[in-house]
Amino acid sequence: MKKIILVGLMLAALQGCSLREPMGAEQDTESPTLTPRASTYYDLLNMPRPKGRLMAVVYGFRDQTGQYKPTPASSFSTSVTQGAASMLMDALQASGWFVVLEREGLQNLLTERKIIRASQKKANTPVNIQGELPPLQAANLMLEGGIIAYDTNVRSGGEGARYLGIDISREYRVDQVSVNLRAVDVRSGQVLANVMTSKTIYSVGRSAGVFKFIEFKKLLEAEVGYTTNEPAQLCVLSAIESAVGHLLTQGIERKLWAVAGDNAAAVQNETLDRYLAQSKIVPEEENE
Repeated sequence: MKKIILVGLMLAALQGCSLREPMGAEQDTESPTLTPRASTYYDLLNMPRPKGRLMAVVYGFRDQTGQYKPTPASSFSTSVTQGAASMLMDALQASGWFVVLEREGLQNLLTERKIIRASQKKANTPVNIQGELPPLQAANLMLEGGIIAYDTNVRSGGEGARYLGIDISREYRVDQVSVNLRAVDVRSGQVLANVMTSKTIYSVGRSAGVFKFIEFKKLLEAEVGYTTNEPAQLCVLSAIESAVGHLLTQGIERKLWAVAGDNAAAVQNETLDRYLAQSKIVPEEENE
């Protein structure tokens, strides 16, 4: 009886170490929700307002890592999301500094405009497409870059204990994703600003078990555990949002674009100051 109580206490301790993750494999179904956002998203919202919004285009933000998930999971499934361009456009709009023009689906847009022009030549044309189509807007900036690195097992480890057939353990692994983002002047082709950011991807697994002979030829064996993986796509999104924040900071510092207001007090912003401080951090090797 004491052994059964001990096992129960051990499992309760394991559950107490969790960050509200379910112990069982099955979960209650949940309704769809908005994608959870990291602190980098709110940093973009808290940036100072621009003097004028920048017309920008994103033709693509590709996965440049060449990293695939290890077999036997899949030799054709990539380790990082292929939707990084959509994430970048979302981050640009969230910042309030950019007017993002559609270019990734440009061919679809041109096809639809051709359909409208063809429909205008027919009788009974709907009112909403009777007017002459205005020309597409041109951009001042082109945002280029991509996901440039995905490193697995940057750091791993764990701890555990076993006593009289009862054990409890915890293991973790840290991966890392890096992105590059640069702003290019459309007229001259000059790279105005260029930043690289990285974000760690944290995975942790916890387990507990017991292996005991209760009586002769009667064996008690029990095991419980779970693994939590930080969603890789949310880490990519956070790295992209951080890159947009640093790009804005770099441009403000170099006077490539201006904040709203005519005096120096308009530039005083807690989030902006923090990003400026991060950009000026010197690696320890250079200080020695």
